[in-house]
Amino acid sequence: MTYIHPEKLMEIRKVDLLSYLKTFEPENLVRFSSGVYCTREHDSLKISNGKWYWWSRGIGGISALDYLIKVKGHSFLEAANMLLIEIPGEIRTYENIKGNGKEGKELLLPKRNRDEDIVRGYLLERGIDDTIINSCIKDGILYESREHHNAVFIGKDEKGKARYANIRGTLGEFKGEAYGSDKRYSFRLLSKKPSKIVHLFESATDLLSYATYMKHTGMEYKGENLLSLAGVYQPKKEIGKSKIPVALSLFLEKHPGVDTIYLHLDNDKTGRLCTKALTYLLEKKVKVVDMKVPIGKDVNDFLMHYLGKRKKPKEKMQSREHSR
Repeated sequence: MTYIHPEKLMEIRKVDLLSYLKTFEPENLVRFSSGVYCTREHDSLKISNGKWYWWSRGIGGISALDYLIKVKGHSFLEAANMLLIEIPGEIRTYENIKGNGKEGKELLLPKRNRDEDIVRGYLLERGIDDTIINSCIKDGILYESREHHNAVFIGKDEKGKARYANIRGTLGEFKGEAYGSDKRYSFRLLSKKPSKIVHLFESATDLLSYATYMKHTGMEYKGENLLSLAGVYQPKKEIGKSKIPVALSLFLEKHPGVDTIYLHLDNDKTGRLCTKALTYLLEKKVKVVDMKVPIGKDVNDFLMHYLGKRKKPKEKMQSREHSR
């Protein structure tokens, strides 16, 4: 189409970048902080308050049209026609979201790949047991995204509905969450029978690493609760003012019989500080045990050492940039 009616053009210009990405590229949308997003391709491209700015290039805009032209390199007519074809009449824009006074919180999951071969290979390289991988896939809490072949770890609520998705790149360092993720429902493996114990981990990979270790050492990993945190826990400088992570807080609320928490947090400065804070906040309510790994930075490092395996060097993603 070489001519676009002025009324249609006005509609196109109203579509902001956040609305466009949520609708058509949810796997490319990463939450950076409260109310601020970036894209998986360009982590210095920040989106906030209905506007976007690409810090590394010094360019910005408001609409999805601006983005398709300035970032994706399409001509005006190409970009406009793409939006005419793709954007449905009922698409939510920043303008009407703002008018409603609230932002939609529906979980937008990346499209699933037809198989999990790349994700399976990624986890096997890290020592994760194949039976455990298969169980997670079968239970619908792990899959491979279609476009970027990321590992997608799903957290479900009590009714089995997906409420959270942690996304981990199978190449490079990419980590993120699907738009609309509710951090209260982080990735977890719950006991098949009543248990008074919960094990806490920083990441889904560490959780699966410990489940693998339990299986190798004759323990029943399905007999205890394994819970990952939705991102790195950041306590306050004054530990007494810190709060319990929302994922753990809700879990304890739903499982009042739990009396022991094992902390499997990273063996670095941040992990040690988190362990100290959680011990302070929880020790009067439950027994808290610090399960600091005897070797390596985290549980996966320890598992690899236990299995006698070496990690492959991490590849850098060509499209990632340094954030400002």
